[in-house]
Amino acid sequence: MKLNSDLAAIVTGGASGLGEATARMLAREGVRVAILDMNEERGELTAGDIGGVFAKVDVTDEDSVKAGIAKVREAHGVERILVNCAGIAIGRKTVSTDRKTGEMKTHDMESFSKVVEVNLLGTYRMIRHSALGMAEEKPITEDGGRGVIVVTASVAATDGQIGQAAYAASKGGVLGMTLPVARDLTEFGIRVCCIQPGVFMTPMVSGMPEKVQEALAAGVPFPKRLGRADEYAHLVKFICESDYMNGESVRLDGAIRLPPK
Repeated sequence: MKLNSDLAAIVTGGASGLGEATARMLAREGVRVAILDMNEERGELTAGDIGGVFAKVDVTDEDSVKAGIAKVREAHGVERILVNCAGIAIGRKTVSTDRKTGEMKTHDMESFSKVVEVNLLGTYRMIRHSALGMAEEKPITEDGGRGVIVVTASVAATDGQIGQAAYAASKGGVLGMTLPVARDLTEFGIRVCCIQPGVFMTPMVSGMPEKVQEALAAGVPFPKRLGRADEYAHLVKFICESDYMNGESVRLDGAIRLPPK
């Protein structure tokens, strides 16, 4: 698939971090980019900066997703690229001791469910709606391809650390569904690939103390630094342009394997 102005794309979580870098990369290639995010102020600003369109969307809400997709398709037409970057992380141990009271407590189901709803169910919700739209369009590649979907898991999908039960479960689900979804969509010429980022310099990490950032970078074998959002975007570009790349998951992590904590 050649990236150009003939194509439309949707990037969830596109108002910041990995999603923003991806949205900007696609726009530089001429693609008509739509940003879906909960951060309305930042989303509108980024969309305006790249000549795109923004829709405030909660990926856990069916009506919100439908309305957002309808809005951006009215502006750009049906997307041929979907990049799922919307996600959250909540750290809780399965069983822990309250430091103040000494009371034993467990991971609350409300926050566990929230992480799964956003990261896993939200990703699949976007896939099903986007894939349906792509499937109804004409092929755009010599192989009969109609579009490409990129999902974002994490190295935590296989290297989950202490306190990451919910996060690892949600990202493990994203990783696990990549191949079957890709196989589901073969008859329509829609490719699906997964990226597993390691420790990246995201807005969450950049807000941490410098010593914490240095400690995180020290754990990366090589290059001994945190990943950059533009490196994630570069891999998205490679996947979009590589028509034989399908059903695959790629770790982008500087060879890190996360320790227990």
